[in-house]
Amino acid sequence: MKKSFVVFWKRNLAFAKLAIVSNLEYRLNYFVDAVLQPTLTTGIEFLLWFAVFRGAQATEIAGFTREYYLSYALWAAFFARICTSWMYETRMIAEIDTGTINGLLTRPMSFYEYYFSQLMGYKFITTVVSITIPLMAIFLFKLPTKLERLPLAFALEFYYLILVHSISFIIASSAFYLNKVYSFTNAKNLVLWLLTGELLPLDLIPEPYRHIVISMPFSAGVFTPVGYLTGRLEITAIWESFISVTIGIVAVNCIGVLIWKQGLKAYAGTGA
Repeated sequence: MKKSFVVFWKRNLAFAKLAIVSNLEYRLNYFVDAVLQPTLTTGIEFLLWFAVFRGAQATEIAGFTREYYLSYALWAAFFARICTSWMYETRMIAEIDTGTINGLLTRPMSFYEYYFSQLMGYKFITTVVSITIPLMAIFLFKLPTKLERLPLAFALEFYYLILVHSISFIIASSAFYLNKVYSFTNAKNLVLWLLTGELLPLDLIPEPYRHIVISMPFSAGVFTPVGYLTGRLEITAIWESFISVTIGIVAVNCIGVLIWKQGLKAYAGTGA
């Protein structure tokens, strides 16, 4: 049992290193993804909230000042970059769609873990570089942030990545049955843009929808860790999100395993 765990750990660590090396190889692409894009996104978010407060001619919105919303926008852009998986999702779809998955099926690993480990490796190295942007911004603009809460916020975020990857696994598995599966990725990204709290803080949504949306596991992608980090939420919200995400992971993976197994039978049966 111990030996099997060591083999499993070494194998997945190698997959994570593969993702890090392959992405660092193309330095310009990595710079754009890890530095330039989040910087531009943060700048746009800042301009948006400046315009909102100027248009409202108010010092507070829903009990929070402009500085709190700027801090939220800053960290929301950062965490939103972590909780997306469209790049590896499209690769998973392409593997099935083109038939190159044959090479992976013959190896002593699962399709799920192969891409999950790469996703985690890539997110780790991107986070290490990208975090310099919000850190510099909060000190430069003196924005409210409780940095001692950062480790727990990161723990929730990377735990949420399991759910994100599981959803990507379901979408990729749909390629066994359907064409044009890539459109599902675009639709999913648009939905999560709202449900995670990247577009706006979820506590600004009117009731009864606010409570429902915040209770969903997707709020753990942006709203809960960012709200906890900026002081909008307390630690109880973090634990509730861990429970919600856990339920989501179990439910989504049950569906994913079923779709994968049935799809694999159809794939092998047709000889695709």
